[in-house]
Parts: sequence; structure tokens; C-alpha cells
Amino acid sequence: MHRPATIRLRTSLFEDAVAIVESEFASDLSLDDIARRVASSRRQLQRAYSEVGSTTFREHLTAVRMERAAELLAIRGLTVRDVAHRVGYRQPAQFAKAFRRHHGVAPSDFRATGRLGRPPTASIAAGPAVA
Repeated sequence: MHRPATIRLRTSLFEDAVAIVESEFASDLSLDDIARRVASSRRQLQRAYSEVGSTTFREHLTAVRMERAAELLAIRGLTVRDVAHRVGYRQPAQFAKAFRRHHGVAPSDFRATGRLGRPPTASIAAGPAVA
């Protein structure tokens, strides 16, 4: 069990880090950079992400980027390459792989259907389609 002061500190660190990620997700962010900016050590920030956010810095950054990407893909004037760059990926192929892993569907398929795919296990669990 942690002391109340430790819990407050980690909650504050986590909230400050989340605010930075939310506003600067498209830039080249790193855990070390964020830790420096919130006046913390890398390890303390890792603990804050784990204990307060139940996630990791990398998972959080990816989730924010993928949610923004889904919003941007709804805009018809942007190519998948444009979306990739706007959410912080230099390589469109790397972006497409991350998008597919996160949303269960390729960015181009998402744009074509306007929907997110089912998780891979959902189609197996659902069984064969009945006509």
C-alpha cells in the first residue's frame, strides 16, 4: 500500500504526462522527454502510468494516435499517408500496421466502410454466419 503523498504524486505525474501526449501526439515524444518535462525520473513516470493509468507510455501514445487517426480518416481530402504524418508516423506502412493492430481493420478499409473491424477473436467466437 502506498502512502497518500505517493499516490498524489503519481496521479499528478500521470495527469501531466497525459496532457502533454494529448496535445503533442504528432511530435516525436519519448518517455524520457515527458519525464524531464514533468520533472520526474523515467522510472517514476513508468510507475505512474502503470499504477494510475493501468497502461504504459507507449500504449497510451499509440492509443491517442490511433483515435486521432480514425477521426482524420473520416475526412475525405486526406490520404492515408497524410493521416500517418499528422499523427506522428514517418512511415505510412508502420502506421497502417499499428492502425490494423489497434482497430482490427486497415486504414484504407476503415475509410471505405467508415467502420472499425471486429477483433480477430470475435469472428471466431461468433461462428458461421447464418443466411
